[in-house]
Amino acid sequence: MVQQVTPGMAPDNPAQPPETAPILLITRQAEQGARFAEACTARIGPIETILAPVLDIVPRKAEIMLEGVRGLIFSSANGVRAFVAACDRRDLPAWCVGTRTAGLAQASGLAVRAAAGDAASLVALLRAAAPPTPLLHLRGAHAAADMAAQLTAAGLPTRAVIVYDQLARPLTAAARATLEGARPVIAPVFSPRSAALLADAAAGAAAPLYVAAISPAAAREWRSRRPQDTIRVAARPDADAMHDTVTDIHGAITAP
Repeated sequence: MVQQVTPGMAPDNPAQPPETAPILLITRQAEQGARFAEACTARIGPIETILAPVLDIVPRKAEIMLEGVRGLIFSSANGVRAFVAACDRRDLPAWCVGTRTAGLAQASGLAVRAAAGDAASLVALLRAAAPPTPLLHLRGAHAAADMAAQLTAAGLPTRAVIVYDQLARPLTAAARATLEGARPVIAPVFSPRSAALLADAAAGAAAPLYVAAISPAAAREWRSRRPQDTIRVAARPDADAMHDTVTDIHGAITAP
């Protein structure tokens, strides 16, 4: 169970002095953040956890035109949710960024192929498979790369439709208090945009920050704003690798 504690209180871990016990600051959306926190707690034991999303995912009223389309591309689970809510068709193959997105698409009735968890691996999978085209990428308003342009340039005609927005939201009071404190903060970041938003919000932070970045792109966004912080990049762009990275950081902070 996630241990959410008022900032300043120590977690239930008598071996760790209260003034040096790390805090886990999770800025994913509520459901995803809680799930990630539970998994981290299962690995490292009780830890004070602050859930403070920096983005709101807001569906966009988009016209999804499927005439002539031979396949769908989903670079996030949010794209799957938006498509399922807006369209009844399930007869097109779905090319998905990773296993979680593929699982959601498959549960909706789509036939899926999954890449290794990031946009680069999804582009590589599509180029190797050379499926019938044109393809349709259902994506958010903010993306690290223009996947449709990359695939079209590689000979796989693809167009994109924006089906949701990722709207920035201010940090909670608890998160701000955590960043202004003295205890070390472990901050997992799951996209370049969320990394940029949290790093900007932490501009005047007093707390020592230890960042677990899901990708080199997310790490670059953080370093461009706060090069003084300790940053570790996950071995793979997926939740399990991020759990490993948070565990490693926690171990380094709490080692005798």
